[in-house]
Amino acid sequence: MGETGVAPPTDTTPAPYRWRWLALAVILAAEAMDLLDALVTNLAGPAIRADLGGSATLIQWLGAGYTLAMAVGLVTGGRLGDLYGRRRMFLVGVLGFTAASALCALSVAPGMLVASRVAQGLFGAVLIPQGLGIIKEVFPPREMAAAFGAFGPVMGISAVGGPILAGWLVDADIAGTGWRAIFLINLPIGLLATLGALRFLPESRSTHASRLDLPGVGLVAVGAVLLVYPLVQGREQGWPGWMFAMLAAAAVVFAIFARYEVRRQRAGRDPLVVPTLFRRRAFTGGLVAGLAFFTALTGFSLVFSLYLQLGLGYSPLHAGLAGVPQALGMVIAFVIAGAGLARRLGRTLIHAGLLVVLAGVGGMLLTLRLAGPDVTPWRLVPALLVVGFGMGLVMAPFFDIVLSGVEPAETGSASGTLTAVQQLGGALGVALLGTVFFARLPDDGAGSAVRATLWVEAALLAVTVAAAFLLPRQAREPEPGQH
Repeated sequence: MGETGVAPPTDTTPAPYRWRWLALAVILAAEAMDLLDALVTNLAGPAIRADLGGSATLIQWLGAGYTLAMAVGLVTGGRLGDLYGRRRMFLVGVLGFTAASALCALSVAPGMLVASRVAQGLFGAVLIPQGLGIIKEVFPPREMAAAFGAFGPVMGISAVGGPILAGWLVDADIAGTGWRAIFLINLPIGLLATLGALRFLPESRSTHASRLDLPGVGLVAVGAVLLVYPLVQGREQGWPGWMFAMLAAAAVVFAIFARYEVRRQRAGRDPLVVPTLFRRRAFTGGLVAGLAFFTALTGFSLVFSLYLQLGLGYSPLHAGLAGVPQALGMVIAFVIAGAGLARRLGRTLIHAGLLVVLAGVGGMLLTLRLAGPDVTPWRLVPALLVVGFGMGLVMAPFFDIVLSGVEPAETGSASGTLTAVQQLGGALGVALLGTVFFARLPDDGAGSAVRATLWVEAALLAVTVAAAFLLPRQAREPEPGQH
């Protein structure tokens, strides 16, 4: 105490969590594992089918099963952490994901592998939201931007290196494992992430957790399966009437879900999705735009890999290397957009990016038409760079701008719904564009099949352009003092 008898002011701000940067490394390792597994079966699909047998739809289900399960799980995955503890659910997610990866590697039949991929997606949906919640808890505001900024390089490295690694593992046939190595590699990563989580992740949970809406989750799951199943299986079954009945039933189930959520909220219970979100033009437009865009993005990623391997005879590694220009273009666009372009241009950047993607798709159509079966990876580089660059320009500001169209209290529900729709778009893309490709492949050849899917992709991008006009012009400015 000084001479005046007044105690000097003390800093009451609690010290940041000591192991926060190591905790971030653990979370990023788990994120990388999930990102890689979303991509690997695109390259390994033909090798898996050659080994296990099954029809062409097996290749589609390897991707669609994973992303469909992820979409359904994400709408409630964050609430599990709020209720039961984020560290605990992170461990459940990473251990379950690792065990499901082991089952994938040990699969002896197509059905077993698809079921294991579904399990991967469900555990991934439990895993991913917990890491984001822990980061918000352990990092002070001044370090939050740096912590979330670390996701960019991880996503970039995964996008560029993931397909190359998957292709190399399949081609290398290490100890006779072949395609199984793309799943076995998750075992040491998952084990290290588990040990790191036990040592460095603090326990964290919400003080005002929402209750689970299990009937809502069930309705979403049924509606999603009714939508995706006929799109994958319809071609092989000859499009019987019951397939179209399933598509109609999907619309009915989603309508029932919407009415149920309204009634649940009126009864004072926590809805899975806040019903008032769908009255907001910006959010509804964002859902339509996101669904169309990610359907196009994910679907063509599968089709392009199939074209290279089934049409041009590339090895998995060669196919992985051929897709690098698109991934590099995306990374470059993320860097440029993150340097202030996204903040200045807002929605205009999304429209500019979509026009760039359409130009790249046009370039691919022209290249494939002129070169035919003699096309080489080098001829495709310019168009792939343009497509990837445009996609990066779209994705960089997309989520911030869509969420600017909702009230701050609705952001949590809106963010979970938007992320789930992104994954549903991935499942629809694999189902829709994969079906278009396989329908044209036997009679018209791979070149004609891939061009047909490019036209479908262009149509989906046109829908995205139109829906994006409903979005806010700019992302919401942060509140004073917010980082």
